[in-house]
Amino acid sequence: MVYRVLVFTAALLALAACNDPDYTPKPRSFPRVDYPAKAYQALDVDFCSFTFEYPVYAVIQQDTAFFEERPPHGCWFDVFYPGYDGRIHFTYAPLSGDASELEALTKDAFGMADWHNKRADYIDELLISTPNGVKGFAFDIDGEAASPFQFFLTDSTHHFVRAALYFNAKTNADSLRPVVSFVREDILHIIETFKWVK
Repeated sequence: MVYRVLVFTAALLALAACNDPDYTPKPRSFPRVDYPAKAYQALDVDFCSFTFEYPVYAVIQQDTAFFEERPPHGCWFDVFYPGYDGRIHFTYAPLSGDASELEALTKDAFGMADWHNKRADYIDELLISTPNGVKGFAFDIDGEAASPFQFFLTDSTHHFVRAALYFNAKTNADSLRPVVSFVREDILHIIETFKWVK
């Protein structure tokens, strides 16, 4: 008896819910993103031996902790995008001129980019060589990977810089693609304007 009453009540509720003639399903959409005008400023910090131009709508934040310890070098920082809750993590390692040291750091950078192959659709490797004497590789990572873009830069004798873009959001490549494209232009500008100063 109780079963029949429950079924009858559920059927009445279902019929009552379907009788709204004004119901229109909402289309799927993505949140609106406002992009600021592209404008850049020079990196002017005393804790790094290089400079570049970064967006005026981003903020430089020096890292003060690395797994509850101090970072290995003072030139570890983020280019933080408060409007998108994204950051480009920069790490720096001085080189002593030993070729094996550069080889190990380069292998490590390729390994960290390759780690994203688990979720990436593909990784496009781009060779970097600028008139400022900067060489390296960029990794354009497409798919549901945590980091959509990474790169490393070096002068092969004294300096090595690695950077990776991350967003504090669930990895959904389709939703993030417009923002990643916008920030990717900034990263390419950073690479083009990158110079060693010491």
